[in-house]
Amino acid sequence: MSEFSLAKRVAALPPYLFAEIDRVKNLVRARGVDIISLGIGDPDLPTPDFIIDALNAAARKPENHQYPSYVGLARFRAAVAGWYKRRFDVDLDPENEVVTLIGSKEGIAHFPLAFVDPGELVLICPPNYPVYGVATGFAGGRVKHLPLREENDFLPDLDAVSDAEWEQAKIICVNYPNNPTAAVAPRAFYEKLVAKAKASNTIVLSDAAYTEMYFDPAKKPLSLLEIPGAKDVVIEFHSLSKTYNMTGWRIGMAVGNPSLVKGLGKIKENVDSGAFQAIQEAGIAALEQGEPFARDFRRIYKERRDLAVAGLKKMGIECRAPEATFYLWAKVPKGLTAAAFVTDILEKTGVVLTPGNGFGLPEAGEGYFRIALTVPKDRIEEALSRIAAM
Repeated sequence: MSEFSLAKRVAALPPYLFAEIDRVKNLVRARGVDIISLGIGDPDLPTPDFIIDALNAAARKPENHQYPSYVGLARFRAAVAGWYKRRFDVDLDPENEVVTLIGSKEGIAHFPLAFVDPGELVLICPPNYPVYGVATGFAGGRVKHLPLREENDFLPDLDAVSDAEWEQAKIICVNYPNNPTAAVAPRAFYEKLVAKAKASNTIVLSDAAYTEMYFDPAKKPLSLLEIPGAKDVVIEFHSLSKTYNMTGWRIGMAVGNPSLVKGLGKIKENVDSGAFQAIQEAGIAALEQGEPFARDFRRIYKERRDLAVAGLKKMGIECRAPEATFYLWAKVPKGLTAAAFVTDILEKTGVVLTPGNGFGLPEAGEGYFRIALTVPKDRIEEALSRIAAM
């Protein structure tokens, strides 16, 4: 059978982080090892019944079996605007400032195609969700990294970008609450970011998928759009995946500056046919009725966080107790690389962790590993017990 060469843009890609973890995990499982996966951030809790019921009802409507709108149901976009107003006190025009996504990953991956020409500069803050860099590469852009350092509370040093680089930068990508470090951005950082972006006419891509996974109601994470003037330069990506345990449903939204939303919509017109309308109707139910369920999820993840942080500290592993996300960003024991540490753990205990060097720029995450709190407490306890017994 003939073999064909991949396009250079694809051949140059590193293995996708979680696909590679799955490959190694399957090899260990084949040896008969009981796997406990704390690797990928895929909630184990079920989607609430009221959302499933809404999907069941919507799926029986014949009008939902036809091609949907490219930009999304008007009612879904209105529900997004209503949710943003209730949660962040941010006003959005559903017609021009909201677009429906087939999950926020899809929107983030397509966004640079709308605004980045070959050779243009994009600022990315590693360790980071790998899609930002991959999407920039697909668009032919070039990247400058602004590494996240613990001594700076895992916030990028915006002053490390020269005035000339700010003028050249087409986009800066930020993600708070952050994956993988679990850091939360304070208002002062967002205010400085918006000021610099406005001064240089730089687009701010805000990945806000984890804003609802917080543990202290007095410290709710911000939307970047809460900052005065942010809508001049910001497009914010959000998702129902983590908030309502809907990762497999593939439904999300991008909101903010109308020209940025319209540009993304133009790409979507040409590469997909919109999100299944029945899923959008279920998304409306989630946005309008889901807060009590989200509150319960947060309580469960807080219990898991406290258990895991205590267990790691008991083993002498350094780890901050995060204010948000369901991740822990912990330090690898001295003398080991991230890859060597997690590989040793997996092969000897069957516990899957994620090496920090797999998130974007390898050196930015080296020395750390990530734990996803996406298994029940008894499995977390078992995982910690196995690691401690090594």
